[in-house]
Amino acid sequence: MTQAEKEQENGKEKDKERDKEREKEQQRGVKRPIAPPAIPEPLQEQIQSNFIIVVHPGSRTLCIGRATDTLPVTVPHVIARRHKQSGQPRYEDPWLLREGLNKSESNEQRQNGLKMVDQAIWSKKMSNGVRRTPVSAEQARAYNCQIRPAVLDSSSRVKWTNTSHHPPHLVGEEALHVNPSDCYNIHWPVVRGQLNVHSGPGGSLTAVLADLETIWSHIIQKHLEIPLKDLKYYRCILLVPDIYNRQHIKEVVNMLLLNMGFSAIIVHQESVCATFGSGLSSACVVDVGDQKTSLCCVEDGVSHRNSRLCLAYGGSDVTRTFLWLLQRAGFPYRDCQLSSRLDCQLLQHLKETFCHLNQVSVEVGVCVLNDISGLQDHEFQTRFPEGPALLYQIRLGDEKLQAPMGLFYPTTFGIVGQKMTLLQYRSQGDSEDPHDEHYLLATQSKQDQSSKSAADRKALSRPGGALDGDMSGQVGSGDISDLPRGCGSIGIGGAQGEMELGPAQAECLIGAGDMEEPLSAHLSRKTAIMSQFESKALGLDKAILHSIDCCASDETKRKMYSSILVVGGGLMFHGAQEFLLHRIINKMPPSFRRLVDNVEVITRPKDMDPRLISWKGGAVLACLDTTQEMWIHQGEWQRFGVRMLRERAAFVW
Repeated sequence: MTQAEKEQENGKEKDKERDKEREKEQQRGVKRPIAPPAIPEPLQEQIQSNFIIVVHPGSRTLCIGRATDTLPVTVPHVIARRHKQSGQPRYEDPWLLREGLNKSESNEQRQNGLKMVDQAIWSKKMSNGVRRTPVSAEQARAYNCQIRPAVLDSSSRVKWTNTSHHPPHLVGEEALHVNPSDCYNIHWPVVRGQLNVHSGPGGSLTAVLADLETIWSHIIQKHLEIPLKDLKYYRCILLVPDIYNRQHIKEVVNMLLLNMGFSAIIVHQESVCATFGSGLSSACVVDVGDQKTSLCCVEDGVSHRNSRLCLAYGGSDVTRTFLWLLQRAGFPYRDCQLSSRLDCQLLQHLKETFCHLNQVSVEVGVCVLNDISGLQDHEFQTRFPEGPALLYQIRLGDEKLQAPMGLFYPTTFGIVGQKMTLLQYRSQGDSEDPHDEHYLLATQSKQDQSSKSAADRKALSRPGGALDGDMSGQVGSGDISDLPRGCGSIGIGGAQGEMELGPAQAECLIGAGDMEEPLSAHLSRKTAIMSQFESKALGLDKAILHSIDCCASDETKRKMYSSILVVGGGLMFHGAQEFLLHRIINKMPPSFRRLVDNVEVITRPKDMDPRLISWKGGAVLACLDTTQEMWIHQGEWQRFGVRMLRERAAFVW
């Protein structure tokens, strides 16, 4: 017998032995383990970044582009809509004008603010050690009032947008250059970071959402060259303000997923995306926009809710104040009107060209100004469709420094009777989301009440129970301060809901014995305190200190002082970085001056345009592995609605 045959016989014998063993096991009732079937792992969908569109809607500028783009498309966030009926009255949303400017106290407040600005300027020394000599506006006025413009080439005039083919709407630059005599209404759908809902024409929530959809769809088709029917293959990352209106965000997400047809969406906050875009893990983010300034401390990708502040002023307020200062100095272009779109563009250009916060060194708390003082001659051009281009000469003194310093002395803006400081409000509740924080608060309250009553019964059933009962009552009365997702809440009343307070605010606004008073009196008194806080216009430096002070630990505060990130286009003045650094160092608490090794203000991280940093952070977010679980898909939104934002948003909804 060959070797192969022997091996074959041995194999057969082994098989017979195995079969006998199985028969014996079955007779004894022993069950062999059953191998589980192989379960295929769910396939991880590969998301391509060039099929993700990042949208950052601002009050004046829209940034939109693919996550793979080096730079986004930036266009004025404005739309012109043609009248549906002839003879319809024309309407235009204001650009630089706003409520609260024409009150009787406005001019007095503006003058008082200017006095504080002048005192701050004149108290500084120049680089040669001499005190800065104040320059009176009258000195410039005497020269400027006699200036007459020189006529330039009339062929280079700006042209109105051609509307002879009667387009139903125009977007961006075309909308800005619509002739006022044409039958078009001009709408800015976002104002001070929120949807521009108002009582005038086109001010309903439905109309504002329709404007957003039209503007964004137009840019996606024209500039990104993506047909709208192909959006079902694309995903969207939407950047929202740190202090947001939940109802507005819900409606915008609904519009993007159901109306425009994106397949999925991520909603994230501007401040957190700004840290992603700048490559910082933690920072106090100061976003100075055109109409609002928002502040928030971000640590490891998380926005500290109690540190969020929104100041109701920005770059456009500096522009308007600059015009007021120019007119005091005899501005030679005497036909300039804040109601004119083209004049607003001119003023914006003049502010960006002339204004500065010039300062060259900060050493041991000493601020030294450059020798840019006294009167200086400048020139500018006006180019309008109605006439030839004109060249003006103008002599300016301190006006170039006074206007941007309004950000630190906001009474200079002359805004009266408006809420100038906003904090994060509690949710108003939503019928689509029954298990929101109101539900959590209500169930917690019932649980606290039941545990309190049980403790009371236990205290009364044993000797000395009165003392225990008093203590349990004190613990129960602290529930208002111990609410989840914040260290305190202030009732604002009406539609505003409740407002979050940080530990520092709660301690200074509410005394230790205040919790003994009735709940209604407690809330009404806190409402009065917060109303007073909201009416105050905090300067930019004070707002930064306040935001950092609301952080929970000294270690977090130390991180924030060493990394103050300034983004947005409202503080892009020469010398702004050093000027802000000097004011922060001089005003920070003395205890932190010893703890913080180096206070740093970052205005251009990686030499990037500060106006694009938040958008760039949204593009970075699209490439992170951790974002996979944050996507809200169209089908999920249709089924569960706003509940998906509470479940998937990277911040506390």
